[in-house]
Amino acid sequence: MTPADVAALALGLPEATEHEASPHMQLYKVSGKIFAVLTPATEQRPDQVTLKCDPGLALHLRAQYPAVRPSHYGRLQHWNTVILDSTVPAEEITEMIHHSWERVVAGLPRATRNRLTAHT
Repeated sequence: MTPADVAALALGLPEATEHEASPHMQLYKVSGKIFAVLTPATEQRPDQVTLKCDPGLALHLRAQYPAVRPSHYGRLQHWNTVILDSTVPAEEITEMIHHSWERVVAGLPRATRNRLTAHT
């Protein structure tokens, strides 16, 4: 999966928006809350996306895929960084992006949550 694929998937979710945090970091938000951080490759690191995740599932994914690691953003047990090196199946990354959006939406006020989940 490419960074462009990740961006398209993230922006395809209800009310998702894209924000440039820096030339090397795109934030994807829903209702002002970050659910994905896309970081394109540099000389020091490959393309990667950081996603919110249930802590138990985060540990499972880290054990299953070497390209899934604890994130340097936020609280480590709630965020995974996925190296986009083609070792994690695209279907799995798609599920991770959806899961991240759902985790963020679950923490929003009820009226906002109901409005957003009515789209899914």
